[in-house]
Amino acid sequence: MLLNLKIIMFGGKGGVGKTTCASSSAIWAAEHGRNTLIISTDPAHSLGDSLGISLPPGEPTPIPGINNLTALEIDPKKNLAEYKGLTSVNPMEGMNMPGLMEGIPMMEDLQDLTSINPPGIDEAFALLKVLEIIETEHDYDLVIFDTAPTGHTLRFLSLPETLSGWIGKLLKMRLKLGSIMGLMKSLFSSNEKEKDNSLEVLERLKNSIINAREDLTNPLKNSFVVVMIPEEMAISETVRLLNELYKYKIPVSNIIINQLYQAEEELCDFCKARRNMQHRNLLNIYKIFKEKLGKHLIEVPLFREEIREYDRLKEFSEYLI
Repeated sequence: MLLNLKIIMFGGKGGVGKTTCASSSAIWAAEHGRNTLIISTDPAHSLGDSLGISLPPGEPTPIPGINNLTALEIDPKKNLAEYKGLTSVNPMEGMNMPGLMEGIPMMEDLQDLTSINPPGIDEAFALLKVLEIIETEHDYDLVIFDTAPTGHTLRFLSLPETLSGWIGKLLKMRLKLGSIMGLMKSLFSSNEKEKDNSLEVLERLKNSIINAREDLTNPLKNSFVVVMIPEEMAISETVRLLNELYKYKIPVSNIIINQLYQAEEELCDFCKARRNMQHRNLLNIYKIFKEKLGKHLIEVPLFREEIREYDRLKEFSEYLI
């Protein structure tokens, strides 16, 4: 899987080990010759903690001691400011006609409508950063995304549709108003020609969304890896996540079942109870997911120590790849 794909996304319920799985996979890929970028889109970043390094917010950082591996934690404030101009494009902008719109309810409503930000702007910056990584040329062979917990990921997946629809409406409105406003502008503005590139900006952003969506739904380029633990709540959340992934036609390659108690003779009563509970849920997991992903369910044991930094992540990767 890691040798062919261009994009891999890890997601699932909070606390199931997404970042550990993403980090260990990134190390494996980098050490097998792929120039790899791992990106955290989770607002509560733990990627740097997992790798054992402090990552400057919003800056791609080469990981010391690991060739071909770069890590990035998306900075909400930095990226939101960076894309503010794109997400608040106003089709009326550039119409230098003071006083002309006053008293015309329809025009005032249009101005109010087009001055607002698109829905989900608090998370849209993450999508726009993904668009930038996917749609611009870079030197990375593989981009691995450590996504936010399920609820955020589901909203994230719906953002291409939301933003594309919003931009489509603005484009339609801008085209309808273009000829009228052009005439009014020629009558009321100065002789100096003012360049209005709002259509160009919106078209470019919409095309980027469409192209990125094509990449994300292409099983030869992208795959989503679901990470879960053998507990009932995680099973229910994984079912919802898979349904949404299939809805948006995002290819799913694997489910990682993490933190499994092992069959050892000397287990305390508490550990035995936990293992029995996990075993019941594991049978249910195979029953629910076997039809579509039976051969691609990966079982990973519960380790005695915390999985972080190079040595432990390398050990962890042996169970994944």
